[in-house]
Amino acid sequence: MYLDICFLMMMCIFMLMLISLSMGLYFLMNNLMIFIEFNIFNLNSSSIIMTIYLDWMSLMFLSVVLLISSSVIFYSKNYMSGDLMINRFISLVLMFVFSMFLLIISPNLISILLGWDGLGLVSYCLVIYYQNIKSFNAGMLTILSNRVGDVFLLMSIAWMLNFGSWNYIYYVEFMKLNKEMMIIMLFILLASFTKSAQIPFSSWLPAAMAAPTPVSSLVHSSTLVTAGVYLLIRFEKLFNKELIFWFLLFSLLTMFMSGLNANFEYDLKKIIALSTLSQLGLMMSTLFLGMTNLAFFHLLTHALFKALLFMCAGAMIHNLMNFQDIRNMGSISIQMPLVSLCFNISNLALCGFPFLAGFYSKDLILESFFFMNFNMFVFFMIFISTILTVIYTFRLIFFSMIMNYNMISLNFMSNNLWALNKSLLLLLFMVILGGSSLSWMIFPYPSLICLPLYFKLLPLFFIFMGSYLGYSFYKIDLVTVFYKYYFIKSFLSLMWFMPIISTNGLIKFPLLVSTKLTIFMDQGWTENILGQGMIKILYKYSSFLDVLIYYFNLMLSLFMLFLMIWWYIFIYL
Repeated sequence: MYLDICFLMMMCIFMLMLISLSMGLYFLMNNLMIFIEFNIFNLNSSSIIMTIYLDWMSLMFLSVVLLISSSVIFYSKNYMSGDLMINRFISLVLMFVFSMFLLIISPNLISILLGWDGLGLVSYCLVIYYQNIKSFNAGMLTILSNRVGDVFLLMSIAWMLNFGSWNYIYYVEFMKLNKEMMIIMLFILLASFTKSAQIPFSSWLPAAMAAPTPVSSLVHSSTLVTAGVYLLIRFEKLFNKELIFWFLLFSLLTMFMSGLNANFEYDLKKIIALSTLSQLGLMMSTLFLGMTNLAFFHLLTHALFKALLFMCAGAMIHNLMNFQDIRNMGSISIQMPLVSLCFNISNLALCGFPFLAGFYSKDLILESFFFMNFNMFVFFMIFISTILTVIYTFRLIFFSMIMNYNMISLNFMSNNLWALNKSLLLLLFMVILGGSSLSWMIFPYPSLICLPLYFKLLPLFFIFMGSYLGYSFYKIDLVTVFYKYYFIKSFLSLMWFMPIISTNGLIKFPLLVSTKLTIFMDQGWTENILGQGMIKILYKYSSFLDVLIYYFNLMLSLFMLFLMIWWYIFIYL
């Protein structure tokens, strides 16, 4: 029965995607924007109104979300076929998609908060879906990190009471002129940083890999982590140059840190999660550099190839007896040729290989960056992060495809491959053709960027140099190389200690304080001070007196010995 429900939900979402895409193209060609208001409730002179804002950007983003959601539900039908509660799982995924739908079409901060909170709560339910202690810890870290962003969004809602309405779309131009209201922009920036896992809120994103792989392909491509980027695109008219420069620094550091950490990682899903974090840093950096349409374009193309990448990784894990360590993989290209084809094409799109989906956005971002008048630090951070992306991608390809099979017997591999492979074909088609199609839609006039030949060939040079370095990192074990430098290795492979700081670092001091308060308040301060306290003082000073008496006796013995020797010399000599 659940197979029919999955198929029905997939077809309904796919039909909604076609409607959204056709409306988005129509709105884009005619430059239309539509507001739809529903009067939900009236009480005397007060009214609660639900507002829907439709333009080409929201409809195009919605069509990509629905396309990936339909593929993920069809993929889940086979991936989660052994789960007895698959109806509950599909319901949670649909609630997740509905929350994202509510966030995309809302010009009102109240309804945005509903979708924003819905994403956080449903993501918690999905992260703890496999009920073990690791999943519970990861879910708690995820939801508490996202609650920080919810607090900032609530503060911006409270601040917008000064305008008489929460429809921010009406007041963006006015707020730009009002210097005091720029505090709303700061709140929105901080809320977006928590949802998109930028430094210092990055630790929850790799931890969210405890969720089932279909959820990861949906969360890390087009829904939860991109919600912060999408909200900033809506508020981009409020950007302040003095404020934005510092946030640009944090997004660049996020991109660099995640690319560096991915080269030390051996968990397949965590490598792809860190690549998501790197691409989110690139989107944020592009947005802060003033290229809003380019950031949105990369948001769409990244959603396509990252969803395919996660679904291929899930197929590999599913057919390798749930092993995720890439050191145990190898020869996947022989055993699963279609999955390997999709996996490699999506990896090359992530690197920006020519004429795939990622090339059209990443190459345009890098070439547009040459016209910016930023300092050399920003320049080097962007290009080093680009090289690191290529390095860990080709390292992953070499580990999983090239090396020998390092695990159990091949007879243990599942034969039910075609059922999972069918769900990959639509996204494979979109990864190959989606970048060019979206670039023709979003940029009707081609961007003519005149650069010297060596600047034009620089991104291609990064791809080839990064592939060689990825092969070098595949040959050498970085953990062994840094064996004597354990602190440096831990610093580079543990996201600059952010998971430790976000968990143990936050609770250590409150737990110590609560322990002291328990002793002094609950267990009685008189007993602690007069009873146990006096015993501790006596123990402490009695040991001190023992040492003092010991040294006094020693000095007295030495003095008596000296007197005896002096007396002997004086009498007999």
